[in-house]
Amino acid sequence: MTRFDRIGSFIEANEPELPDWLRSIEEKAIADEVPIIRKETAGLLRFIIRTAGPERILEVGTATGFSALLMWHFSGGMVRIDTIEKYDKRIEEARVNLSANAGDSIRLYEGDAADILPTLSEQYDMIFMDAAKGQYLSFLPGVLRLLKCGGILLTDNVLQEGDVMESRYAVCRRDRTIHSRMRDYIYELMHSDELESVILSGADGMILSYKIRK
Repeated sequence: MTRFDRIGSFIEANEPELPDWLRSIEEKAIADEVPIIRKETAGLLRFIIRTAGPERILEVGTATGFSALLMWHFSGGMVRIDTIEKYDKRIEEARVNLSANAGDSIRLYEGDAADILPTLSEQYDMIFMDAAKGQYLSFLPGVLRLLKCGGILLTDNVLQEGDVMESRYAVCRRDRTIHSRMRDYIYELMHSDELESVILSGADGMILSYKIRK
C-alpha cells in the first residue's frame, strides 16, 4: 500500500458513519460495480451542505441515487434536488431508491443531460457534476446558466487516476479524447471570469468552484 493509499484509508476511516439504509445502497452499488462517489467526495459534500446550506441542488449523473440521497440526508431532508441520469438500468434502480427514501424531495430527470439542461430554468444554489467525464465541457455552458451567482459547482473525478497530468501520448489511444476534453474542462474552470476555482487532489480529484458573476 502506497503512502497515498494509506492517507485515503485514514480519511475514510474517520468519516462519520452513514445510516443503515444509505450504507446498504452504497454497498449494493459497489457490489454491482456501479461507479459512485468516494468517501472523500462524500465528506466534502457533507461539509458544503452543512456550511453553505443550499436549498436547491442540481446533480448531473444520478447512477443509483446514492449521492443525491447522501446530500438530502446531510441537509436533514430540507434540500430539494433535481438529478439527471440517462442509463436505463440505473434509472430504474434510482427511481426506487429515491422514491422510497426521499419521497418527492428529489426529482429524477430521465435522459441525456445534453438534452435536459437546455429545458431547465430553475436557478440552483449548488450543482454537482458527476456524469460522463468526456461530456463535462459540453455540459458547462448549461450548468453555468443554471448556477446562481454565489452558487457552488463541485466537479468530481477530474484527475482520472492521474492520467490527466500525463502527455496525451502517454495514455492509451482509446482514452486520448477524454484525456484532452478533461484537460480543456479544467482549463476552462480555472481561467473562467465567472468562477473562482480550486483543484482538490482527494478521491479521484475534484474542482470546487464559486460563481462570482454572470
